[in-house]
Parts: sequence; C-alpha cells; structure tokens
Amino acid sequence: MNTTELETLIRSILTEQLQSHDDQPALACGCTSDGVALFDTVDAAVKAAHAAFKRFQEAPLKTRSSIVAAIRAGLADCLPELSEAAALETGMGNAADKILKNRAALENTPGIEDLVTTALTGDEGMVLFEYSPYGVIGSVAPSTNPTETIINNSISMLAAGNAIYFSPHPGAKQVSLNLIARMEAIVFKACGIHNLIVTVREPSFEATQQMMAHPNIALLAITGGPGIVSMALKSGKKTIGAGAGNPPCLVDETAEIVKAARDIIAGASLDYNLPCIAEKSVIVVECVADQLIQQMREYGALQITDPQQMAALREVCIQKGAANKQLVGKSPAVILEAAGLPVPAKVPKLIILETAADDPLVVTEQLMPVLPIVRVDNFEQGLALALKVEDGLHHTAIMHSQNVSRLNKAAHLMQTSIFVKNGPSFAGIGVGAEGFTTFTIATPTGEGTTSARTFGRLRRCVLTNGFSIR
Repeated sequence: MNTTELETLIRSILTEQLQSHDDQPALACGCTSDGVALFDTVDAAVKAAHAAFKRFQEAPLKTRSSIVAAIRAGLADCLPELSEAAALETGMGNAADKILKNRAALENTPGIEDLVTTALTGDEGMVLFEYSPYGVIGSVAPSTNPTETIINNSISMLAAGNAIYFSPHPGAKQVSLNLIARMEAIVFKACGIHNLIVTVREPSFEATQQMMAHPNIALLAITGGPGIVSMALKSGKKTIGAGAGNPPCLVDETAEIVKAARDIIAGASLDYNLPCIAEKSVIVVECVADQLIQQMREYGALQITDPQQMAALREVCIQKGAANKQLVGKSPAVILEAAGLPVPAKVPKLIILETAADDPLVVTEQLMPVLPIVRVDNFEQGLALALKVEDGLHHTAIMHSQNVSRLNKAAHLMQTSIFVKNGPSFAGIGVGAEGFTTFTIATPTGEGTTSARTFGRLRRCVLTNGFSIR
C-alpha cells in the first residue's frame, strides 16, 4: 500500500468514526452518541462536564486510579493509529516519532501518586496540606502536539479530580475529536460517569473564547502560542500557560563531543523539531566546533555551506520575522525542495548551517529540522549568547559539558523550566531519562513542568489539640 492509499484509508476511517452516532459501535471505535463527549455548543459541553464533576467529587480516590489505569490500557494499542492520523491531518511531524511521544504521555504521566499529602504536628494539634480539584478545567491543545497534550493533560487533570473541557486546535480537529470521544468512553466504562472529558463538534477560536468566559470553567490550562496564552491571562480566571520557547544548546570544550553530537541530532530531529523543548540552535566553543560539526554530519545531518544556498534556506524558513507556517514541522526533504536546494539520495535527519549570532534562524523559534550553529571564543561568551537567544522565556536550555561548575552556573543564570545536562532535549520530559512526562510546560505563569498536583488546589485542614504523638 503506497502513501496515497494509506492516507485515503485513514481519512475514510476517521470520517466514518466521527459521523457515527450508534451508541455501542460508536463508543468502540472512538465516537459517541448525542449528549456524551461531543456537543453542539460550548455551554452544553461545559454544563455536562460540571454535572459530571459533581458526581466525580463523591467518588473515592481509587476511582481516579482506576480511570488512569483504564486510559493506559485502553489507548495502548491505538498509539500507531493516533500518531499516523495526527501526522496526516496536521501535515506536521512524522508518525514514528509521534508514537514515541504519545507513549511517553500515556505511560509516564503520573497519576494520584503525584498528590502528596504533607502534615505538621505539635502541641497545638495537626495541620494537613492536601490537593483537591478545581472543577472543570478548560484545556487548550495545540496542533503541534495534539494527541500527546490531550492524553497527558487528561491523566493529570483527572487524577487531580477535575473534569475537562478540551479546546482542540481546528488544524487537528478530526484526530482530537476522535481521541476525546474514545477517552470519554474509556473513562465512563471505568467509573460510570459520563462527560468527565468533553468538547464541541466544531472547534474554533470563537468556541475557545466562549469556553474561557464560561462561569463553570474554574481553571484554564493553555498549551499554545503567546497569543492564546495572553488571551487566557486577560480572562480573569486562574491560568496555567504554556508558551513559546527558543531553546539554545551550549557546548563547551570539555564536552564528550561524540555523545553531544548524537544527542543534539536526536533531540533536534525528533518529530521534525516540533517539540517546544527541542534544540533550536547550537552555540559551541571554537576549539571543538569543527569536531562537533563533523560528528553531527556522521550522525545524519546535512551541512549547508554555500552562502547562496544558506540565504535561500533562511529566506524560505523565516518570513516577516517569524517562522514560515507552511514549513513548520516539515521534513528536511520538503524544506530543501522549498528552498530550491537538491535533496540527497539519503534524506538527512537534520539540516545544519553555521550562522552569525544574530541570524534570524538563531533568534526565531522556527520549529523546523533546521539547526543554526554559532561559534564563540569561550564558555563565558557562549553563556551570554545562550541567555540572549533564550530571551527570558524561561522555557528550556541544553548544555554539554563535563565542568560541573559551568553546568551549575548556566542552570542558575538561565532559570529555565527545563535544563538538560549532557543529553538530548527530550530527556527533559522523561524520555530516556528520569522524571515524569509533560506536554504542558507552563513558563509564562511559572508552574514549569505540569503534573496532577499542578491542577489541584492546595488546601489546609486543621485539627486542634490532637494527633501529635511526639
């Protein structure tokens, strides 16, 4: 089966699923009947979720654990299908890497174990600090990581005891609606409560605005660009905002260059550089720059050195001071063709080119497998440039070095939500490294890497004159 036939088949399956309204068959394939999961209006969807939340409040904690376990089991076999559908519908990234990201979201997002209770005791009694739910959370999901964000946030938010209204990106409408309906069916089967996950049948900017203004939305969780985060912050509601990033990767002369090259290629090429945490530029100390670039070429990077070709690449990738949306998340082959450059018989994993420190490719978050490399004289100069490139977004930074003092200094000064030392960028979200996975990295509002506790209110419960046995 060729690519065109595969795309036609998947689109027909998705269309059939979304149009089905028979109760049991629809739920089995991921769709739903009227009044469940997918609604005609924002008001109807949010009110249904609010009613579901009230029932959910009465359920024991073990119900939340059952829901999380059911989601993990129910979606395990669907990840290839979801990944392929997301790649086809959005035209961004590739299915193989999306499977990796979806699996991380499904398997490595913590559940209720993240809701740690703490206590203080003394002569005057006891105080408990515990996380309790907000209510209905309005969650905006991007087109760059649609299924990953929905899976990740669903597990975190439901584990914290909330119901969820999702506002998917219209550019990922079909795959998002299919996933939301499928997850709602899984959750209902696990707990007997309908509409803990809802959305509207026609996602739109207007629908998102209505959701943000709805009185039954208690909290906003926004995963998207600066515009949508800014709109949420003006809503008057508590907002957890995951905004833009432009992660620099700093390499000094003490780094293990072979490993650094392999890690950089792996991180920057993942899903064609769509993840906001991916390396967007490399800043390398002069004395090891040639060796690093040579190793990057050996690990699958194509270096562009001709000035005219570099100019053509820059012109097609950056337009009017921003990334060319038509090329965001496209393959190296597509980008080379768009720039009028020859595509090698063996398509590269990544396109690299040496640039000046102020090159538009360096200072712009391009979300493409095009990686600019800047040489610096020494570590101090490199760190100063990395700080400038990151631009105070406090999102992600990566550094390769064996000098602990330098690593510590960079981490301290960068103050990013994620700082990866001697690894690929995706180690920062628990892929191939320790730590949990998240696709909502709240840098504008300061929560950082989100998990279940992020979506819970911290409550204080006091008992006087009792339960201190010291």
